[in-house]
Amino acid sequence: MNRPVLGVICCTRNLGEDSAQVVMNRYVTAAIRYADSAALLVPSLPALMDASEVVPRIDGLLLTGSPSNVEPPRYGEQGDGEADGPFDPARDEMTAALVERCIAMRKPVFGICRGLQELNVIFGGTLRRDTGSSDALLPHHAADGADWDSMFAHGHDVALTPGGVLQQTFGRERMRVNSVHYQGISRLAPDLRAEAVAEDGVIEGFSAMMNDTPVVAVQWHPEWDVDSVPESQMYFRLLGRALRHELTEAS
Repeated sequence: MNRPVLGVICCTRNLGEDSAQVVMNRYVTAAIRYADSAALLVPSLPALMDASEVVPRIDGLLLTGSPSNVEPPRYGEQGDGEADGPFDPARDEMTAALVERCIAMRKPVFGICRGLQELNVIFGGTLRRDTGSSDALLPHHAADGADWDSMFAHGHDVALTPGGVLQQTFGRERMRVNSVHYQGISRLAPDLRAEAVAEDGVIEGFSAMMNDTPVVAVQWHPEWDVDSVPESQMYFRLLGRALRHELTEAS
């Protein structure tokens, strides 16, 4: 077997009295199965390792979802303390370096949920922190107290940009997506193109071609129940094409 190798970013989590590097299995297994790739977990330890040591060893990068949020100072705002957290500054730093190096070395970058948000910030965009609470928006997160399955069953429709990479991948103009996020895109980074937009105007997917390198991200969770949702499988197959340099346009 000579499959491409996907780097998957880890999150910093506290497990009891210890700190750990963590990735939920569902991201890794979805990528291995439907992108037909191998996977290597990349720890968020920027004080101990450099992106230049990692990126030559992988064929692309996946930034996963996480309970943590990007720190507001990274997009020029002040946070509201614990109300905006938890935060993972080590991941913020590590992903910024990895993405920069991936683009320089022409290795594709894909994002899911937090991954979309941090990519928008890395490329110069900003975030809003009210997608789970604003009366002016659709409810982008299940009500407090929802169990795990109900939380991921919560969703809404998105409109896919005509001619965009997601519209062409899914072969439709609208689709239903799950919605499990308290934060989202406020100002889209200048070099990114909106690929999916909710009815309230919140951008839920984007793409770009930077240095001939595809960047694609979605706000929803295609890895959740991926075996039962054909469109979710298509997202990871799109990732597989990018890893094999078969995706020549991402906008």
